[in-house]
Amino acid sequence: MEVPGSSKKMIATQEEMVEAKVPIPYRDQCAHLLIPLNKCRQAELYLPWKCENERHIYEKCEYELVMERMLQMQKIREEEAKLKNAQTSKGAPIPLIPKTAS
Repeated sequence: MEVPGSSKKMIATQEEMVEAKVPIPYRDQCAHLLIPLNKCRQAELYLPWKCENERHIYEKCEYELVMERMLQMQKIREEEAKLKNAQTSKGAPIPLIPKTAS
């Protein structure tokens, strides 16, 4: 499944996420990595030094998603700034004191 505005594809299906009881806020493009991580955590009784490899892979995926969203937002802000600058320079207000008067 394709997610608009993202370079990553959804690998885990809705059925897989429901079956694995993935919470709704975590059902993103990295959910396919969260499913084996949660299974490992349950098998290892949530010991923090276990499942480090799975956790690292999942957190890297989430980090990449956040960075991608930040870059998209930066581009949107730059485009808005360009539009704002173009509008202010095109329709510049008339100054109250003419330049010739000073």
